[in-house]
Amino acid sequence: MTLGEFLTQWLQNYALTNTSPRTAEGYRVIVQCHLMPNLGAIPLTQLQPSHIQGYYAKALSGGRSNRNGGLSARTVLNIRKVLSEALSHAVKWQILVRNVALAVDPPCPRRSEMATFTEEQARLFLQAAAATPYQELFTVALYTGMRRSELLGLRWKDVDLDLAQLSVTQTLHRLAGGGFVLRQPKTAKSRRTIALPPSVSMLLCQLRERQIGERLLLGLELRDDDLVFAYLDGCPLDHSAVTHAFKRTIKRAGIPCVRFHDLRHTHASLMLKQGIHPKIASERLGHSNIGITLDTYSHVMPGLQEAAALRFEKGLRKPQSRWHRKC
Repeated sequence: MTLGEFLTQWLQNYALTNTSPRTAEGYRVIVQCHLMPNLGAIPLTQLQPSHIQGYYAKALSGGRSNRNGGLSARTVLNIRKVLSEALSHAVKWQILVRNVALAVDPPCPRRSEMATFTEEQARLFLQAAAATPYQELFTVALYTGMRRSELLGLRWKDVDLDLAQLSVTQTLHRLAGGGFVLRQPKTAKSRRTIALPPSVSMLLCQLRERQIGERLLLGLELRDDDLVFAYLDGCPLDHSAVTHAFKRTIKRAGIPCVRFHDLRHTHASLMLKQGIHPKIASERLGHSNIGITLDTYSHVMPGLQEAAALRFEKGLRKPQSRWHRKC
């Protein structure tokens, strides 16, 4: 069996059935576009660390198809993760004795600077979003830090307008063939309840009333299982359509271009800068532990460290009470 044959079996028997659709699609692209053309012909039991190390060097220096230049260190690291995971299953299934991918040093990618909105840019974005059909979606994204798949999978039964909160219980993913699939959140911490400010709760209330009227004109009924953010007939929003509308909104607002996912980063960064405890930020974002939150948003920590030092010094310099001075 060659490595390519094994990877094909691994995709079919494990990756496509035990991972989220988006993850499985990423695995498929890496296997078919990178691993198969470069290492796929090697017999699985004869694969050596030198083969993998040589491929990493080739990919970094000139691994792009029909383009000049090599792959980024981050891309090569992702390729390494997929190969290592596949070979680890080969060991579990007693096809291999060891995972040779673990014997190869992976490249060290540079940590790119996170792109987020300032408070003023966030206000301009919300103003521009108010003139689009996606106002509620963009507003909830900024005010909650939810992932795009979590937002598009949100149902009305998950929203409590009386208590001004919503629950993340499922995610919506777009399949490569064009269909949609609903999945459970990846981790237990991803299943969470997020409090909403009154303005956002009111905006969702108005959206619900509008949808009831629109569905009534179509002879349909708005049910609790229906998606909050959907087309007029209740069909799921297309992920790419949301992304394109987001880019147009940013351009209309005249602010720096960021990704839709950066609304999540903006929510977390602004919370930390405003003095919200990192534990609360971690719970709202659905991180598995607070360490992920602190590591991801360490770029806002220096300012918080300075503020904490000044606040501590100010506390120690408070004048002593009259009773204490007499003693």
